[in-house]
Amino acid sequence: MKISLVTLFFACLFLQSRAQLTTAKLFADHMVLQRNQEVPVWGWAEKKAKVAVSLNGQEAVTRADDQGNWKVILKPMPAGGPFVMKVTSGKETLVYNDVMLGEVWICGGQSNMEFQLRNALGYKFEQKGSASQAIRQFHVPDKMSLQPEKDMTGGQWVKADTGTVGDFTAVGYFFAKQLSQQLHVTVGLIYSNWGGTLVEDWISKEALLNSPELGAAAKNLPDSWEGLKQRVDKQLRDFAYTKKEVVNYTAAQLAGEPASFFNDWQKGSAPGSWEWMGKLYSYRGEGFMQRTIKLDSSYANRNAVLSLGQTDADLALYINGKLIKNGALSGNFQLDLPAGTWKPGDNSLLINLQSRQKNPSWFGMGLTGAGNDLYIRFSDTTINLADNNWRVIPDLSKPYHFDFLPNNTGYSLYDAMINPLIPYAMAGVIWYQGESNADKSFQYRTSFPLLITDWRSKWKRDFPFLFVQLASFGSMQDSNVGSGWAELREAQTMTLQLPNTGMAVTTDIGDAFNIHPRDKADVGLRLADKALTSVYHLTGFPESPLYSSAQFKDGFALVNFVNAPKGLMAKDKYGYIRGFEVAGSDHKFYYAQAQIVDGDKVKVWCDKVAQPVAVRYAWTDAPLEANLFNVEGFPVSPFRTDNWKGVTDEKKFE
Repeated sequence: MKISLVTLFFACLFLQSRAQLTTAKLFADHMVLQRNQEVPVWGWAEKKAKVAVSLNGQEAVTRADDQGNWKVILKPMPAGGPFVMKVTSGKETLVYNDVMLGEVWICGGQSNMEFQLRNALGYKFEQKGSASQAIRQFHVPDKMSLQPEKDMTGGQWVKADTGTVGDFTAVGYFFAKQLSQQLHVTVGLIYSNWGGTLVEDWISKEALLNSPELGAAAKNLPDSWEGLKQRVDKQLRDFAYTKKEVVNYTAAQLAGEPASFFNDWQKGSAPGSWEWMGKLYSYRGEGFMQRTIKLDSSYANRNAVLSLGQTDADLALYINGKLIKNGALSGNFQLDLPAGTWKPGDNSLLINLQSRQKNPSWFGMGLTGAGNDLYIRFSDTTINLADNNWRVIPDLSKPYHFDFLPNNTGYSLYDAMINPLIPYAMAGVIWYQGESNADKSFQYRTSFPLLITDWRSKWKRDFPFLFVQLASFGSMQDSNVGSGWAELREAQTMTLQLPNTGMAVTTDIGDAFNIHPRDKADVGLRLADKALTSVYHLTGFPESPLYSSAQFKDGFALVNFVNAPKGLMAKDKYGYIRGFEVAGSDHKFYYAQAQIVDGDKVKVWCDKVAQPVAVRYAWTDAPLEANLFNVEGFPVSPFRTDNWKGVTDEKKFE
């Protein structure tokens, strides 16, 4: 009986608190509401209670339903403010001050949209003048959920000024600054993103289940945290041991194994967190990393210096079975290795990553730091250890757990960070995401358009959706190797087939060595230029040329483009165009020469390919050498004329 009374008491408290008049957290002081559109305002009150909302001379009245939900619709209003919004029910009144009517944009995606202004180029300059900018931001708190959430856990509208603007999304800030100055209105940014996330995390479960391409995988996604734990644990074991029986290795045992023993382990990379190494995502425990180093006999009796960057773990380090170091090590540590440490042929460098000591709040198990911090240095040569030739395996004999993260499942960020925003009135969405889907680029042709159509169906409006094509990052391989990043850019370009979409090309402002390039001003400005043209119907704002067609004849290809009304140019002091490749019927690509013809066409040829049948441009992870632009200074988007099988055609969301 006592348990029943206690339960009843807390149930009554919950109902009483829920019966109090509240609005969704998006409605608060300093909010920006969308001009020239109907404005939904919603919240919760006592069931059947009368609720009135007033703003800018308007009043809308409704009654809460049996669950206490209520919503009113304010008629469209022009830009202006500041206004006061009042929400009243019985004796309760909520008052929100400094309300502006302007342009509202959702800023979504992963870490390059999450990237804060304080870390971007030009921050100090922007900070000084930020208080004069009519820009405001609402930061949606990070949260996962396996069920659609009605509201967020927190959040507030913040005005840009010297003390706050550093926390703004950098891409969103520069986008908003251009819009505000051109349109003379306040711009509100709803900042909802999470670094390192898949596009599937942001799609509703309903849309995933109804997708012919993704539905089968979505049906296997768990709907409880316990189910998710079991799923992730099985994935970890299947991945780490390639679906074989789990073996509880000890460091002493592994130290005595020859280098060839580790060939069956999964490949890993350094520097880098285990978060990005297959199904090791969200694993929290201990593990082993191994690297084979091949040396000739001249190095066997020479001194060397070993540097392994940084790690948050205590570690035990073995070389060819001998314990070299054990315990905590300082950042960017170096070890002096005496003559005789190495041997001719294959050497095994084994690291036992143990409990994290330096920064337990950081999840980055592995070797981190800059690429040039990992090496073996002899007096006359340096061997780079920053590559993907490492082998990794978790130590499941030690205690471990999982910190659930979005990529463990689908739809969890949609449920917690997008669903609570619906149906807030807004102009459109700007989106920067795709890096985490680059190993499944072919399927991105389906998943990315699905996200757009899903969100539009939930808002019941085909709002503008503008996105950033991936910048340059990684290696500069040729088309004979293939590129997941190039295929992802292709999938993004194909998404332009959806109406009311636009793309900012950024391959020229990336950083091959940093997945988070600091030039976010040009990214934001290019998105803004597209918005000013296609959404606000202003003129004089150019965009990147796109491939339209090609003709093959007489040993060359003639490539045609759109969005080059004043012509094309090569950004090269000698006038050479770089970035093109051609192939014949054997599908083998060669670097090609190119020449601008008639201002807006490009002739492409190669002496090694008598009859080209395919042309590719900037088809690599980091096409920083590609230098074809329109006269207005916007880079040509990467493209290919063929539809031959790529490196990601068989990779699927699980």
